[in-house]
Amino acid sequence: MADTSGKLSAEAAVKLLGRLMLAWDGQWFLKVAQECGVETAVALNAKVRSSFGRIEIREFLKAKGHPGARGVAEAVELLSEYQKIFLGEGMAAKWQVQGDTVAVRVSRCSPQQGAGKAGLRPDTPCVACETVWNAWLQTAMPGSRWETQIEASMGRGAQSCRIVLKQDREG
Repeated sequence: MADTSGKLSAEAAVKLLGRLMLAWDGQWFLKVAQECGVETAVALNAKVRSSFGRIEIREFLKAKGHPGARGVAEAVELLSEYQKIFLGEGMAAKWQVQGDTVAVRVSRCSPQQGAGKAGLRPDTPCVACETVWNAWLQTAMPGSRWETQIEASMGRGAQSCRIVLKQDREG
């Protein structure tokens, strides 16, 4: 039975805001692509996602009253929690931590699916993945630096994405 009181539950509000954030991102991208061309929009989107990625995690930590992760496993726990808020069912990701390396296997990605629905190349959002994952990790674990390697990508024909992040101990 549907709630007809006119009030959203906290869970429904979180889901709605996640969908709206993703829709906003997609609409921004499409409008920039119409005005400036797809290649420019892809490059700008990667810069914006990386920059906004830091803001997202900073605000998430602040809302939790969390000072930031002290280790890789804790950072991954935080990012996994955030990912569920932001993309909900739109992303299925499994994280694996091995020392100073994090491997993420993504089997469902709503930005990539959205690109296909919009008639864009399926790898259009993949460029943002090259920078946003390390932006998230660097912000979740203050003082850390990460190198990202995209080993496989659904947008480029793979069955799932495999993103490997290695902590840069020299940077």
